[in-house]
Amino acid sequence: MTAREAGFLLLTSRMGNPERRVLTTAQLRDLARRMGEQETIPADRELTWQDVAALGYGQERARLVAALLQEDDLLQQYLEAGERAGCVPLTRVSEGYPRLLRHRLGLDSPGCLWMKGDPDILSFPAVALVGSRNLEEENRDFAAAVGRYAAERGWTLVSGNARGADRTAQDACLAAGGRVISVVADELTHQRERRNLLWLSEDGFDEPFSKPRALSRNRCIHTLGQVVFVAQATLGKGGTWDGTARNLHFGWSPVLCFRDGSEAAGELEQMGAYLIDRENLMQFEPLPENQLCFFDE
Repeated sequence: MTAREAGFLLLTSRMGNPERRVLTTAQLRDLARRMGEQETIPADRELTWQDVAALGYGQERARLVAALLQEDDLLQQYLEAGERAGCVPLTRVSEGYPRLLRHRLGLDSPGCLWMKGDPDILSFPAVALVGSRNLEEENRDFAAAVGRYAAERGWTLVSGNARGADRTAQDACLAAGGRVISVVADELTHQRERRNLLWLSEDGFDEPFSKPRALSRNRCIHTLGQVVFVAQATLGKGGTWDGTARNLHFGWSPVLCFRDGSEAAGELEQMGAYLIDRENLMQFEPLPENQLCFFDE
């Protein structure tokens, strides 16, 4: 781990302590800007609170930043605990951090992704799938079809490991010999390593499930794939609706929603999604360089 990566984790990770006061994305951005403009920051010794105060911060903020950067022992212990659990960090300043996340989300991209499994899976082109937990039969068939088709075409499938559409697509993809990235909202330590499967989690490898974490990880699912398939949504509520609506609002990635005749699908079409049938999957081809060809006319 480089000094820059270590500093990033020290400033932004709670490292198993929910009471640890870390910097927000905006605060970190401001600190980086000020340090970039300051040419007298020492490179040969540990940063003191006086150094930070010289950047124009008040004493309280300066002492906080300096104190966070001095907890090297805590960081080392946390990294070792992660390694024992098979979990390794990938910070936003690390080589290999997903380009699409950084490009599409900018400074809203996760400060750190914890990984369990084969990190090389991140280097392959991917499509994403989201959907409701309680699926209608035809919607379940669509989710499975997306998973199998991703495997057949050599695309990695990105999903969220929730009951219903997520696991249906993931299982179908893996059964067909494909690769899966599963972005979870609970502890990575609970996930079993499996061939062709990479588990990802924001922030910490040991943080428990929470609804805010589940909603937050949706932006990662929607931006890691070149496109997002929606197997089923509920109009105006639920994580699938929330994540897809945000995607369409911000234009993160194209959305292809299963044409099931529901009000939700109709509303998503009005918001900018494409409605497709299972047969359309055979006409879909995501291209390299982020150019997209949907269907033959």
